[in-house]
Amino acid sequence: MTGYKIEAGTAQHIGSRPQQNDRTALFTGARAPGFVLAVLADGIAGGAAASEQVLHTAKSVFDQFRAGEHPTLERLGELLREIVHETHMVIKMNAVTTQTEQLSSFVGLILTPHREAVWAHVGESRLYHFHKGQCAARTSDAAYVDHLVASEKLPPEAAKNHRHSKLLVNLLGNARKEPYVTIGSASELGAGDTFLLCSDGLWHFFTDAELGAATNKMAPRQASEILISKAQERAQGKGDNCTMAIVKLVKPPQEEKTYTIEKMRRAV
Repeated sequence: MTGYKIEAGTAQHIGSRPQQNDRTALFTGARAPGFVLAVLADGIAGGAAASEQVLHTAKSVFDQFRAGEHPTLERLGELLREIVHETHMVIKMNAVTTQTEQLSSFVGLILTPHREAVWAHVGESRLYHFHKGQCAARTSDAAYVDHLVASEKLPPEAAKNHRHSKLLVNLLGNARKEPYVTIGSASELGAGDTFLLCSDGLWHFFTDAELGAATNKMAPRQASEILISKAQERAQGKGDNCTMAIVKLVKPPQEEKTYTIEKMRRAV
């Protein structure tokens, strides 16, 4: 027994952009009962083609996943890596066919029926894990910067400016470099834990504390409405596509008694 139920939802706003290039979705395991996959992708180039491909590949790979009795966190991390690398290959092939560069970020979260979560991250979109409104973990570029310093022998300042170089940018579809995937996990989850997947059109305008408070106090739909409204206000007409998926663990409702107890009469 998990001791909680899942409340989840997704939301989007086009911001000040001419079209919506972000995509997000929630999937249940076709062959893995009790497993949930949340995915978010931000199409950076080529319109929404790359982010659409992220969702298509994620669903296809997840539908084939057979969980067995209790898969390890490492196995679930490899499943997310598989989604990333398969999507990356397809996007690159599509770009050759269309002669159009296609790029996308990726955030994926798997929740298990064993009170565990595993997530993966590539690019500028983020995942937050909040516990009772406090930020327990979040993705960032720190691991990728360390990777560039170690593997590419770059000075730290040059590595931190990777977004300005097509040779270093970390995105699915980059023909010049394989995506670098960071993996995180959490165990012993329970009511009060919340996960937020979002594009930079949202997180750019909020502190961790603000996001934690909003997702902790409100249901996913209410929280997303408030956050999108505030993001548009703070963007002052210059906002990017704003997209999020919220997965919240809450206490299950108490069962109402549907019976009465009466004193048994003595048999005669």
